[in-house]
Amino acid sequence: MNRTHKRMVAAGLLLIAGGALVFFLTTANSQSSPAFRLASITRGDLQSVISATGTVEPEELVDVGAQVAGKILSFGTDATGKIVDYGSPVEQGTVLAKIDDALIAADVAQAEAQLGQATAALERAQADLLQLQAKSVQAEREWNRARKLGPSDALSQSAYDAALSAHEVAKANVAVGKAAIEQAQKTVHQAEAVLRRARQNLDYCTIKSPVKGVIVDRRVNIGQTVVASLNAPSLFLIAKDLKRLQVWVAVNEADIGSIRPDQPVVFTVDAFPGEVFEGKVGKVRLNATMTQNVVTYTVEVNTDNSSGRLLPYLTANVKFIVKERHNVLAVPNAALRWTPDPQKIVPESLEASEASKPAGKDSRENKASLKGKTEEGRGTLWVPEGDLVRPVPVRTGLNDGIQTEIEGEGLTEGMQVVIGEQVKGAAEPAKTVNPFTPQMPGRGQRR
Repeated sequence: MNRTHKRMVAAGLLLIAGGALVFFLTTANSQSSPAFRLASITRGDLQSVISATGTVEPEELVDVGAQVAGKILSFGTDATGKIVDYGSPVEQGTVLAKIDDALIAADVAQAEAQLGQATAALERAQADLLQLQAKSVQAEREWNRARKLGPSDALSQSAYDAALSAHEVAKANVAVGKAAIEQAQKTVHQAEAVLRRARQNLDYCTIKSPVKGVIVDRRVNIGQTVVASLNAPSLFLIAKDLKRLQVWVAVNEADIGSIRPDQPVVFTVDAFPGEVFEGKVGKVRLNATMTQNVVTYTVEVNTDNSSGRLLPYLTANVKFIVKERHNVLAVPNAALRWTPDPQKIVPESLEASEASKPAGKDSRENKASLKGKTEEGRGTLWVPEGDLVRPVPVRTGLNDGIQTEIEGEGLTEGMQVVIGEQVKGAAEPAKTVNPFTPQMPGRGQRR
């Protein structure tokens, strides 16, 4: 190999070594150079809310039961002419079902017969009274004649006494006749009451809707026997007006103090994702419940369902709006939580902070004052300046859990603030492998 060729090989090796050195230095520099994660100050609306879960309920439900026992013979027809079923619209007085009335109809016939007997007995008592009154008049006349004659040769003493006794007996019989009439009248009234009851039971065999509404639940079938004893069996459940619904929300005792009547509420249901419904707080029920030592109160939220989209018993994800702020500046909460290392702060800002520290205070307390949120209502944002950051003190306001309202000098919409720090090219942490986890054999591994 000649000398020229050796020089060319040496030059090539030097170039390769130089390139490798430059690549190594560049890579090492890139791995150690910090990069800030930034976010913009935005302007918009913020809401402080209380989240809870509830159930959509009809505002007023009517449970239609049976007051008589018997077998269901048939169902009625709804307002559209179809057989009554789930979701059927009904008017007040619509026939919902008919119960077998054979036994009760027999009771009605028996009660009518008893009423007829009582009426006949009353008429007989009235006729008897007329007869007794006639006899009383006759006895009175005979007594008057005997009293004029007196005991004498023309009228013996015994005849005189007999006339007096007959007159008194006739008067007593008239009183007995009047009492018999009153008794017969009471018997008639009793028979009429028994007949009314039997007819009412017969009417109960036809189940009618007491209100206008929609049938939410039908709990019987044709041929099923209902037995009315101490409790009336439930046959139909009718929602009076599905255009007005309520959401029954279970609210934790820690949040119940922030709930007030007429408070605005928004909620969503899984049946209509992305659609937000509105409502207002109606009342807070005082009968709290305890589940696993957690006390909750039921809050009624009234909502308008004129569109008919909401259905009873849907699960609702509810948010009670506690506070609202409109058209305010806000930053992500991470911007107020992030704290830089002291060597990454602009020296002038750090020196100004050191100068403002009160005498006798430890320097660590002063460094703590540069952290994201020093006290309630105040905080610090960090604005990037090259490889360093500069603190910007702000006043904090409403927090919706994601963003916080801020106020301060020099704050503008779109201003970039630091929310974190990342190292470019940082090596990924080694994965932890459980030694007890079965490993799949790979290439080059023996089975």
